[in-house]
Amino acid sequence: MELRHLSLLRELRDRGSVAAVAATTWRTPSAVSQQLRTAERDLGVRLVEADGRGLRLTDEGRLLADAALDVETALARAQSRLDEFRGQIAGEVRIAALPSAIEYLAPRLLVALRDLPVEVRLDDVDVAEEDFVDMADDYDLVIGHTMRPAAPRRRGLVIHEVVREPLDVVIPQDHRWARRRSIRPDEVIREPWITVPAGYPFRSLLDRIERATGRPADVVQEVRDNRVVEALVAAGVGIALLPRFTTRPHPAVRLLQLRDVDSARRVLVMARRDRAERALVRHVIQQLLTIGRSLTAEASD
Repeated sequence: MELRHLSLLRELRDRGSVAAVAATTWRTPSAVSQQLRTAERDLGVRLVEADGRGLRLTDEGRLLADAALDVETALARAQSRLDEFRGQIAGEVRIAALPSAIEYLAPRLLVALRDLPVEVRLDDVDVAEEDFVDMADDYDLVIGHTMRPAAPRRRGLVIHEVVREPLDVVIPQDHRWARRRSIRPDEVIREPWITVPAGYPFRSLLDRIERATGRPADVVQEVRDNRVVEALVAAGVGIALLPRFTTRPHPAVRLLQLRDVDSARRVLVMARRDRAERALVRHVIQQLLTIGRSLTAEASD
C-alpha cells in the first residue's frame, strides 16, 4: 500500500474527476488513469467504476481515500515534531484570502514572521462564501468569512475563527442620520441599498434585516468591491454595509452601528487536516489567532 496511491484516491474523491486531478497534479488524464490501474493491481481490489463518461470511487476506493488523509496527517505530524525539535520553522506557506480581511491581517502577519526563514505567498480571492472551503485543496491556508453562526463543514478540514468583525451601515455625510451613532433595522430597510450579489456573506445580513422587518430591501446596485461601494455611498446613490476594520475614515461618509441584529461577520482560517499539522502552517495559524485577539481588544477600547 503506497501513499501516492492513497493520495490519488483522496484527490479523486475531493475533486470529482480524473480531468480535475490531472490538471491539479500536472499530469495527463491518461497518466492518472494508469496510476489508478496500478493501484488496483497492487492492492488487489477494484477502486473505481464507470460513472457516465467519467469514473467514481467504489466503496473500497472511498474507504482508502478516507484513510489517505489519516496517513498524510500522521506523516505531517511526525515531520512537524521533528522540525520543532530541530528548531526549524521554515519554508513556504501559500495563503488564499478574502481581500477585505487580508487587508488588515496580512501586514501584521508578515511583520510577525519577518525574522523567520519563511516565504508567504498571498493570493487575494473574492468568491462566494461556500467556495472558500474547496480552495483548501489548493492552498496551505484559506482565509474566508461567514455571517452564519456555525462555521462551514467539510470532511478533513480544520477551521478556526480568527476574529468577529462588525458590519456597519454606511451613509453619506450629508444624510439626515449623520449625527446619529446607531440605527435600527426598521429604519434602514426603507433606504435605497448598494449591496453585493446573492451568495456573498454581506448580502445574508441584508436578508436578515429583511426577515426582521418583514419588508424587501430596495437594491439599486450590486457590486463586490468595498471601495466602489464606499464611493457610491459618498455620491448619494444609497446606503450599504461595510466591515468596520477596513472602512477607513472618509470625509464623505459616516458609519452607524446596526442595532437589534447580529451584524458581525466571522473571519475564518481553514486548512486541510494534513497541512494544518505542518510546523510552519500551525505557527502561521497561531499568529493569525493572536492578531485576531489583538484586533478584538483594540475594537473594544
